[in-house]
Amino acid sequence: MAAQCVTKVELTVSCDNLLDKDIGSKSDPLCVLLMSSSNSQWYEAARSEKVQNCLSPKFAKKFAIDYYFEIVQKLKFGIYDIDNKTIDLSDDDFLGELECTLGQVVSSKKLTRPLVLKNKSPAGKGTITISAEEIKDNRVVNFEVQARKLDNKDLFGKSDPYLEFYKQTANSWQLAHRTEVVKNNLNPTWRPFRIPLQSLCGADMDKPIKVECYDYDNDGSHDLIGSFETTMTRLQEASHSSPAEFDCINSKKKQKKKSYKNSGVVSVKLCQVVKEYTFLDYIMGGCQINFTVAIDFTGSNGDPKSPQSLHYISPQGVNEYLSAIWSVGNVIQDYDSDKMFPAFGFGAQIPPTWQVLKGSWRPTGCVCRRSNSTVPPTSPRSSTTWPALLSKPYNRPLHHNTLFCSLSLTE
Repeated sequence: MAAQCVTKVELTVSCDNLLDKDIGSKSDPLCVLLMSSSNSQWYEAARSEKVQNCLSPKFAKKFAIDYYFEIVQKLKFGIYDIDNKTIDLSDDDFLGELECTLGQVVSSKKLTRPLVLKNKSPAGKGTITISAEEIKDNRVVNFEVQARKLDNKDLFGKSDPYLEFYKQTANSWQLAHRTEVVKNNLNPTWRPFRIPLQSLCGADMDKPIKVECYDYDNDGSHDLIGSFETTMTRLQEASHSSPAEFDCINSKKKQKKKSYKNSGVVSVKLCQVVKEYTFLDYIMGGCQINFTVAIDFTGSNGDPKSPQSLHYISPQGVNEYLSAIWSVGNVIQDYDSDKMFPAFGFGAQIPPTWQVLKGSWRPTGCVCRRSNSTVPPTSPRSSTTWPALLSKPYNRPLHHNTLFCSLSLTE
């Protein structure tokens, strides 16, 4: 069988000319990525950060998704004006959406389309741009950055500075990361942050990187304090004892003043490239996985004799808890390398310390325990089977019975 054509791609989203739904200010847009499931139902895959007071936002957060060449992967990008702290988007103003396929985005590399409303009419002059890039490198860069003597852009108080890191593309600069805002401080120290190396410079250590420093304003009219360009090669020279320092230059201010030196200095105290291991790296590296199941036999789930109860076992032997554990077991059994995972007969061996009774298995070691039960399942003399452990409340009140099962997937 041929291997699937699969790779991971990173999507960068920006918008222009969004609808303004706010009175006295501008919309606060957020982008939601929806993907179509196998049964053609849309589900939320990810969402970006909210950009305050901006009708042409550049979202710093990237969407990383698997790309399958042989599958039509439907995507929907929804833009919302966020005016509250709730996760639910139904109470937020809808600014438009774009429905497309991942293949269209990948083949275009940079796809720009008009946004439409739910009734498919144009969302004003709003457009969305999606850029795609294959992720070939899983290294990340850890940063510690501070600045000193930044220009004061505020009449009352001091500047509220933040940084933006840009990656150079074919004919433009693409936003890679935006730091938090440090309020009222001309000598800020930003919290440590990390940027994927692929997002920052395409893993090219000598590719130009642009850093811009802004004074944040609530109305969205952020003032540029200054900027500089560098490379990862230069940034990696940084250390706590010898920071890499850069003059923050404001080109307009430099043209006006002959004596102009800078608008402050940005000091990089740490720039460390590390590999970010994936879950698959751990699996393929032989990592042991500990799996624990806890089933709570509480009265809140109702009478186990009632079909409405999660503890109910139908005449066909179907139980919600049994079904859930069965489904989980079907997934994790593939990672049990020594085949000693006794998950209801899932093609795995039963450990020699376990006994079988009428086609069911039961523990004779200290793997399973039931709190406050009258039958000690850890006892070698116990005749209690695993299905009985799952289904019977025994002689104790329901709210006192809890079953624990700890299973280890070994190397």
